[in-house]
Amino acid sequence: MPADLAVIGLGPYGLPLAQAAVAAGIPTIGYRTGPEAGSLSPAELRRMLSGGFRPTTDPAELGRVRTAVICAPTPPGADGGLDLSQLEAAARTLAAHLRPHTTVILESPVYPGTTEEFLRPLLEDGSGLRAGRDFHLAYSPSRVDPGNRDVTPATTPKVIGGLTPACTESAAAFHARLTDKVVRARGPREAETVQLLETNYRHVNIALVNEMAVLCNDLGVDLWDVVRCAETKPFGFQAFRPGPGVGGHSVPQDMTAGGGRGLRMVELAQEVNNRMPGYVVQRAAALLNEHGKSARGARVLLLGVTYKPDLADLQGTPAREIALRLRELGASVSYHDPYVPSWSVLDHPVPRADSLYEAAADADLTILLQQHRTYDLQGLSVKAQLLLDTRGAAPTGAAHRL
Repeated sequence: MPADLAVIGLGPYGLPLAQAAVAAGIPTIGYRTGPEAGSLSPAELRRMLSGGFRPTTDPAELGRVRTAVICAPTPPGADGGLDLSQLEAAARTLAAHLRPHTTVILESPVYPGTTEEFLRPLLEDGSGLRAGRDFHLAYSPSRVDPGNRDVTPATTPKVIGGLTPACTESAAAFHARLTDKVVRARGPREAETVQLLETNYRHVNIALVNEMAVLCNDLGVDLWDVVRCAETKPFGFQAFRPGPGVGGHSVPQDMTAGGGRGLRMVELAQEVNNRMPGYVVQRAAALLNEHGKSARGARVLLLGVTYKPDLADLQGTPAREIALRLRELGASVSYHDPYVPSWSVLDHPVPRADSLYEAAADADLTILLQQHRTYDLQGLSVKAQLLLDTRGAAPTGAAHRL
């Protein structure tokens, strides 16, 4: 059966789009670009398949759709910039089968200019067609918040920037089938820069509150109480909360690796956020020392090693560096996470605790890195010999906070 939509890349950006499209009644095929793929429960997969979703490995099927959305991952490369190799592979595959009148939308995180200067030549050279004349080309930043049940594609406005006004309208007509509101940007560069601003906004504000966490600890001030009070201000303030580091798939972009002018604020934010795993280990060692124990030989239990609560995603999780640094200090590290059945750091397996309460009672120090819903922090604070809470999730007085 022919499909209306091809989602190219079934990772953290493509899979939610495919789910939304199937839920909207759009026959959809999914084409994987690499080893990375999002996670679906068996029930979710059954719902998608029954709704018209078809995973495929046949690139010829990409030439039978009206709309193709490229959601290939663009992870950090060796130079600190974005690795566009999966995007390039996806573009070449699509180009070989691209038909006239197809609408192509790029939704991967990229630098401003990528749609016109990188993707467009690949599609045109590989297909013999011309963007804006023979097929439509546009960029739309992905706005996905994994695990957030309060945010849906239907209620999240979608920004569209096309190569030509006709490209914008064609892409907008597709996304209007999925969302209540489409916002038209002047062009693909503006839409790409929306993604840049939104991603960096998150990282810069997390860095600010992470620095505040360090300052407040030095001052003996309860930062979480400060944030609780500050967020009552009805203007000029949005609450962010500190943590052991910043993970996820949307990496900060200071533009220097992309050949652009650097963003000093983003560079500083990266420095601050990259220091947080080391700061957590520093606090852990200090707490052990205050209670007459050395980090060397100490039994340390890490709770929640994913980058986000209630997800099985380990992308960019700060837990890796924290575990590594603790091992370097001579600590014996184990972990508990209901979403991660096995975990390794630099190819060395980390022992997994089967019984949470027994492991917490046995550990010299328990560090809460991720607040999964299944964790009873009040009960854990009673069982644990020493609890360091990096998320401000435990009841006041029940744990040492970051």
